[in-house]
Amino acid sequence: MSRTSNRADGDIVRDFLSVADLLEEPQLAQLYAYLAREGEATVQDVMDDLELAQGTAYSYVNRLVDAGVVKVTDDEQPRRYAARAINLTVTTAVGDREYTITPALIDAVGRRETNADIDTYIDRHGVAGLATALTYAVARERGEVTHRLMAEDLDISPLAAEMILQALRPVVHEHYDTEAAGASLDEVDINNGDAADDA
Repeated sequence: MSRTSNRADGDIVRDFLSVADLLEEPQLAQLYAYLAREGEATVQDVMDDLELAQGTAYSYVNRLVDAGVVKVTDDEQPRRYAARAINLTVTTAVGDREYTITPALIDAVGRRETNADIDTYIDRHGVAGLATALTYAVARERGEVTHRLMAEDLDISPLAAEMILQALRPVVHEHYDTEAAGASLDEVDINNGDAADDA
């Protein structure tokens, strides 16, 4: 579901509204991320793996199909569902920043309900801020930046930077190749008291 110049404006708006639903409802984002990760799944798989009640699982899957971000891949019973690719670039209302909505960002939003650090970060900085933090988290895992550099660039405390980088680490490992550049987070000494000094 990439935004391209040959699509009608109505299609682009519909795509955006569908994706906006995912970003507003962490449960839908979590289900989308699950389907993107698994490739294909049945509603029973969704119920088992995400621990959802049958009615809730069917309701969520149907909402995502109706929104156009999930498709039916097999009409035979039990039906199988798969996530459609999403790559939608958005400019903030002020027009000063662009970010791309990807399955990784949707996955991060989906973890909002189970991760207080992600929830707090979205409350303070919005989804656009989370998208920026995810970019830093990928660079951090590749050994290209530190939490201090992120904090300085974004004008946040080093402790806040460290907390969101740690919270986004599982998302990064799920969606990105982190072996591309140097050190991983495991090789960085984060227990040197920096976070406590900055609090």
